[in-house]
Amino acid sequence: MSRSLAPQGRTGRPPLTSRAQILEAAHRLIDRDGWEKLTIRRLASEIGVGATTLYHHIRNKEDLLILLLNDHVERIERPPLPDDPRERVVVAATAMHDALAAWPWAAEILTVDGFVGLLDASALWMVEAVLAGAEGCGRTPDQAVHVFRSIWYYTVGEILVRAHSAHRRTGARPVRREPSFAGLDAARVPHLAAIGDRWPALAARDTYVEGLRAFVDGLLRARDGGGGS
Repeated sequence: MSRSLAPQGRTGRPPLTSRAQILEAAHRLIDRDGWEKLTIRRLASEIGVGATTLYHHIRNKEDLLILLLNDHVERIERPPLPDDPRERVVVAATAMHDALAAWPWAAEILTVDGFVGLLDASALWMVEAVLAGAEGCGRTPDQAVHVFRSIWYYTVGEILVRAHSAHRRTGARPVRREPSFAGLDAARVPHLAAIGDRWPALAARDTYVEGLRAFVDGLLRARDGGGGS
């Protein structure tokens, strides 16, 4: 599926804005104010055109965000994919994680199971690599989808928790109650009480790849792969 910013509506009229201008301005707004505050009207004001002009290029905010995401993924340097299928899954999933870590808002708009159908073919190489690696390990196509879906959930969860935690630390996201690990009842939760205030530091460690490898091993060794035979 190919998405473009070709003008719609009246033919023969030269576009007043370009794809590069629109995406660059949208980048600035997101970096400055967050993706939640990105609107077509604010984007038009940033570029210096009327909102109606932008609707000749994009349908709505969701369309714009998908275009931004496709552009972002297309710019990412692809790592060499190992011949070993298991390692190929790990490398592709790590690339997916790193791409989202740079733009955590993208994880917010892709929290739907059918998001793959929203992306351009050129932005799907990570998905393709995970599927190919899973099938290379003996999984059926259906089971390979289950492998990808499971890795996707793990990856998005990691990205969103870290992004929201960062917002909380900087005061960008309101906190109803400050977490406290002191004074836990050792009689009721002995293991948690023993960890106590060390919990935040331990939980903040970047163990994504370590967890990913264990997760991938478990998925690929599962007898039915979660997707049936």
